[in-house]
Amino acid sequence: VVAEQSVIQEYERSLRFDEECLNAVLEGWDATDRIICPVCRKNNLTVKTHLVCCQCGLYISTQDMTERKLRSLLETTVTEHSHRCFHSPEFTVTSGMEEESSLLMSCPVSLSVRVLE
Repeated sequence: VVAEQSVIQEYERSLRFDEECLNAVLEGWDATDRIICPVCRKNNLTVKTHLVCCQCGLYISTQDMTERKLRSLLETTVTEHSHRCFHSPEFTVTSGMEEESSLLMSCPVSLSVRVLE
């Protein structure tokens, strides 16, 4: 009986610790407007007025960009895609000799959409 109580107490301590960790992570997400790079899905994007870039090599010239505007563009584009297609889209950066770099959302099933030029 004593051993069972000890195991139960240890389990409850572990649950409280896990809950505290989860709450700390959630508070950190609420405290920041950081956007995960849609291309590499690892790093946070750096969003400046005239530039969006990532450590993975994503580099796009922009005009009057904010994290809020970029988040809205990404969310709107992915949401619209999900209404007509169940496949997960992928993001890449395109650039040509004469055109500026663009963030391109593509899907193996549906048409490509330029998210950010």
